Amino acid sequence: MQNLLIHSVHILDSSDNTDTVGDILVKNGKIVQRGGNITCCGAREIDGRGLTASPGLVDSHVHLRDPGQVQKEDVFSGCRAAAAGGVTSLMCMPNTIPPIDTPETVKYILDKAKKADARVYVCGAVSKGLCGQEAACWRSLKEAGAVALSDDGRPVASSALMARAMRDAQRLGLAVCAHCEDASLSTGGKMNEGKISAKLGVNGIPAAAENCGTAREISLAASYGVPVHICHVSTAVSTQMVRCAKQHGIPVTAETAPHYFSLTENELLSRDADFRMNPPLRTEKDRLAVIEGLRDGTIDAIATDHAPHTPHEKADFLSAPSGAIGMETSLAAGITYLVKPGYITLMQLLRLMTCSPADIIHIGTGTLQPGADADIVLFAPDEEWTVAPDKLHGKSRNAVFKGRRLTGKVKLTVCRGKIVYSSTVYKKQENILRRKRHGIRQAD
Repeated sequence: MQNLLIHSVHILDSSDNTDTVGDILVKNGKIVQRGGNITCCGAREIDGRGLTASPGLVDSHVHLRDPGQVQKEDVFSGCRAAAAGGVTSLMCMPNTIPPIDTPETVKYILDKAKKADARVYVCGAVSKGLCGQEAACWRSLKEAGAVALSDDGRPVASSALMARAMRDAQRLGLAVCAHCEDASLSTGGKMNEGKISAKLGVNGIPAAAENCGTAREISLAASYGVPVHICHVSTAVSTQMVRCAKQHGIPVTAETAPHYFSLTENELLSRDADFRMNPPLRTEKDRLAVIEGLRDGTIDAIATDHAPHTPHEKADFLSAPSGAIGMETSLAAGITYLVKPGYITLMQLLRLMTCSPADIIHIGTGTLQPGADADIVLFAPDEEWTVAPDKLHGKSRNAVFKGRRLTGKVKLTVCRGKIVYSSTVYKKQENILRRKRHGIRQAD
């Protein structure tokens, strides 16, 4: 494995609040030195001037569609997209075909991921077949390599089963990730229930559907004293419930997705199905509440809920499945809609996208401290670019930020000490550096 030496880069590591300019040395897939001026004979040298280095992003909510729907995405294409977005660790959700409710399916994904461009962690199913009634064998899923449980894509219908899952998961060392939705309120809905849905004459999904689901999961966590992680928070009321739960010492964590802090239901006026997801885009009031939740620590992490679909599936506004892709745009969306307006700092954003989600799902990544695995993203925090779906690296094109001008561009991604993504521009810069190496720093 080739050693890497990154020169003169702005190092931001929220795991220990490091904020400095210096070098990073990678040997045998590990970070062995960080900060100051470093020399190393024979290392591949990378010019980091003008760039920021962060731990590789951790996306704890991704749909890889593998097995069963690989025309939309698969392990390899999903990890290529991840690498292009600076994501080096991702957790795939269990609503595949078949669902990830057996150890064999867990092992299939993990074996395939060994050769992929990002680390893949597996979330196993709470219930057999994701039907919400009968428990999967959680111990066998854990033994096969799963790190969490969820029926994401749909709620766990049985409160008794969810309570049991939360209690048993704690004993097994598994996170429980809750899709909070009261299906009796949301069935048949296509978008947020409100003025826009009424104007379009489209059945809506009320905020109450998410709020009721969130209330149940928090109640279970409080009653049994066990942790729960609330997925894709989109409403002001759910955000406030999580805030109150934390104030009362209830062991709850929460995530939101970039589209919930950047977009609103107004996007649906275009009748473009790429803007349909579940939970749906909400109101401006909800968007601002989610931002405040990120700002004050109520919401612990940003995850994309990356949900690929084919152009054919997304062609019809009403019949299209819900979901949008997002791994290649998540960092830029965070910089554009959170950092630039001054809601949070870049360090705070990186905490939400690195060490915090890693801690929630107990995977030990999200740090640049010496001795850690070398998962690194180099990005230009002030570079503007326009999202062009046909230039993205996954199989699907249902990107909610398509055509938008975003700030923050990933230039280089390192996973397991190996360069897994390098932008075309950066490759040219690296070639120039190689030709002029003696004029920058000579290896000893």
